[in-house]
Amino acid sequence: MRNDERIESQINKLEEKYKNSGQDLSSYLDGLLYQKYLTYWDYIHLDTLLSIQVPRTHFPDEEIFIMYHQITELYFKLILHEQKQIVEDRSQDVQYFIEKINRINSYFKALISSFSIMIKGMEREQFLRYRMALLPASGFQSAQYRMIEIYATNLEHLVHHTERDSYSSKDTIEELFEQIYWKKGATDKATGEKTLTLKQFEYRYTPRLLRISNQVKESNVYQKYLRLPEESRKNEDLIKSLKEMDINANVNWPLMHMGSAYRYLAKENKEVDATGGTNWKDFLPPSFQKIIFFPTLYSENELETWGKQWVDHIFNPANRK
Repeated sequence: MRNDERIESQINKLEEKYKNSGQDLSSYLDGLLYQKYLTYWDYIHLDTLLSIQVPRTHFPDEEIFIMYHQITELYFKLILHEQKQIVEDRSQDVQYFIEKINRINSYFKALISSFSIMIKGMEREQFLRYRMALLPASGFQSAQYRMIEIYATNLEHLVHHTERDSYSSKDTIEELFEQIYWKKGATDKATGEKTLTLKQFEYRYTPRLLRISNQVKESNVYQKYLRLPEESRKNEDLIKSLKEMDINANVNWPLMHMGSAYRYLAKENKEVDATGGTNWKDFLPPSFQKIIFFPTLYSENELETWGKQWVDHIFNPANRK
């Protein structure tokens, strides 16, 4: 096709596209003539992005703390972006499924490998001082991560391990949500009452999290896997990718947080309370919570010893620096 024929074809396609908009193609072409050239900094709103780090103290390392958490939330958004596509897909194309899970794993790997910024990239004394100006805010209040969990699996798999034996198939989403594991991690250690951190979070996000839970209860990532044709469910690459996602989200990611907690909150036999009053020693270890997105992919022994080898490594004093 000659260049002028190609241009004519493109014009015809544009006329077809815009014919129902109430304006003719000429009007849109005029707008294109008047439009400014797009720049990189305008496209990604660079000036805005670089202006939203607002420390509350004068300690230089607080800005590192802010930026790292903002980067983390952007990765969470990427993970949710892929999960939503899986939930909405109706093709049952196993290769499409694998591709999306592999993308999720690549985002988790980037998060996990970058956490050394938190573990080794800040001065402990600075952290212990500026953190007091952040109360009761806590990374516990990341709603996007709670959404990642809800999009990943059935809500009963997120029930706190002490309540799972009493779970009934007749329990509603609302009843299950009340027993979700992370609520136990934000209770006052002395009184057992909800911390202000949890109360703030519930007030802001409970309606949204419940709405999502009801929307995806039959179409979350785990349900999408279970509804694949039998042959597709046996696909080794898919099983490997799903297991990797489980390990990344429910073992490696919380253990990186444990490494950071030990670095800043448990040094020289002097334990410091976590920001927001969360019970990090009970809340973070994977072998304590045993949150598993895709339980039918594992043997009984794997389920029983979930995360144990990694936790043993973390708790071993010889491994702490």
